[in-house]
Amino acid sequence: MTPDSSPHETAEPHPVGDGDGRPNVVLVVMDTARGVDTVPADADVTPTLASLADAGTEFTRAYTSAPWTLPAHASLFTGLYTAAHGAHGGHTYLDTDHETLPEAFQSAGYETVGISNNCWITGEFGFDRGFERFRKGWQYVQSDVDTGAVVRATGVSNRLTSVKKLLTTGNPVSTLANVVYERLREDDGAARTTDWVDGWLRSREGDRPFFLFCNYIEPHIPYDPPRAYAERFLSPAAVDAARQLRQAPRAFDVGEYELSDRDWELLRGLYRGEIAYVDAQLDRLRESLRAAGEWEQTVVVVVGDHGENIGEYGFFGHQYNLHENLLHVPLVIAGGPFRDGDQYEQYVQLLDLVPTLLETTGVSVSKLSMQCQGQSVHPSSTTPRTAVYAEHVQPRPTVAALETRFGDLPATVRQFDRSLRAIRTDQGTYIRGSDGSQWLYPAGEAGEHHDRTDRRPALAARLDTRLDDWLGSVERDQPTGSGAEVSAATEQRLAELGYL
Repeated sequence: MTPDSSPHETAEPHPVGDGDGRPNVVLVVMDTARGVDTVPADADVTPTLASLADAGTEFTRAYTSAPWTLPAHASLFTGLYTAAHGAHGGHTYLDTDHETLPEAFQSAGYETVGISNNCWITGEFGFDRGFERFRKGWQYVQSDVDTGAVVRATGVSNRLTSVKKLLTTGNPVSTLANVVYERLREDDGAARTTDWVDGWLRSREGDRPFFLFCNYIEPHIPYDPPRAYAERFLSPAAVDAARQLRQAPRAFDVGEYELSDRDWELLRGLYRGEIAYVDAQLDRLRESLRAAGEWEQTVVVVVGDHGENIGEYGFFGHQYNLHENLLHVPLVIAGGPFRDGDQYEQYVQLLDLVPTLLETTGVSVSKLSMQCQGQSVHPSSTTPRTAVYAEHVQPRPTVAALETRFGDLPATVRQFDRSLRAIRTDQGTYIRGSDGSQWLYPAGEAGEHHDRTDRRPALAARLDTRLDDWLGSVERDQPTGSGAEVSAATEQRLAELGYL
């Protein structure tokens, strides 16, 4: 589908469940989708998400519990805060003593399938448990036609290099190589993922309900959407200029280069183009469910794992802070009891999806239910949250790693060598660092730009106490060791994404 295609009709609210009466579940992560660009869902930017919201329930105050992929997905899979599951920058592995959502569905007889385009969410880091089939989309490049060859590469740069070689050999497949090169340049796995899901849905046998997890990584750095999507937000000349800008968040952090206000606007245009492109893939996924006759039996969840700073607060990317742009994310659930275009305006944490999906499907798994620190937002729930919490236990990359890579660091960067925790309530936002730093942003002020700790000490003290009380109720013994040993290919891909 292109931006000029006619949109499909709004998805109608649908009853869920056939066969044994249990619904399918499709959990889609729009990686790095921030709330400021996606909440409420806008038909001009995300028409598919908006139509799902019109048919289902949109949660307008959904917050992740961590500002980057590994701990955020660990919470999404386990229903635990980082303080409990222990997967973070200092321990990059989801330990096996935590039950996960796919394991719960598998034990309940569901067919479980996972597709990840983010290399953090793979077996190397403990995220493939419970999946009967798990596809690492970021590792493979395959053309849309059967050329009899699959190019396996170690990352975006190597994938492009492999295809570029074909362009200069005079090989008969050079025309095809040009097509593949353009697709690789603008698609980081989303189209191939949707193609694969469509084929799987058409070929699957039996009537078991399924749990499908899908991570679309396109909104992550680097921003390079297909031109048609970028031009929805930027002029053709601006797209060309935006594509020339350097996108190296860690180099930006240490002052190796600067970006102007105009540069940031160009990058935000590319970012919105990526969001719109993933939304189009979401539409294709919906149509595949319909074509397979599964739409009316499916509960669909679309969520962002964390957000992004694109020049806001002086940051680029999603490290070293806990500002609103990193934690507020889109969340829409459609199907079953989630219908009628409701907007849920109370606080929600992403880890609340675990008890919500268990309740919605009727899957009863005692271990997961007992370990879970979330609370269900099923329509029958009557106890809304009064606060949401977030943690950045250890920065990734560490300040020591930045020093090894870049040499002497500015004092502002050395300050990043700390853990951060935050609480958000209707009274305001309070963030505390392990180095004793504090920030208070009272409710009613636009943005999080002016620390009011000195002006509102009583409010800061109350929220500080509440943060301590929460931490005491959820924190568990942290695992030892640094976590996973990764392959050279994964290490290179993590470097490309700005984590090393």
